[in-house]
Amino acid sequence: MIDICKICGLKKDLCVCEEIAKEEQKIRIKVEKIKFGKMMTIVQGINAKDIDLKEITKGLKSKLACGGTLKDNVVELQGSHAERVKAELIKLGFNKESISIE
Repeated sequence: MIDICKICGLKKDLCVCEEIAKEEQKIRIKVEKIKFGKMMTIVQGINAKDIDLKEITKGLKSKLACGGTLKDNVVELQGSHAERVKAELIKLGFNKESISIE
């Protein structure tokens, strides 16, 4: 069976909807202190409608060797990984200028 994009109607291998969506995102990365003095990296601003956040969360967790979760379209990673998260998101095709670290 041929996979067809729901947005543009092209085959999945020809579809560029996700790449266009990645360039339009305004992503904010911040590190917060949580219970017991632990740090948590929070990634906000990725539109879950256009991009598969579960895959991004899974990839970041494996690349950064940390635990994490996806809650309400916000990626939460255990530890302080702001610079490394930015580098990984750029490798995934997100625009460098649209990613800010707070």
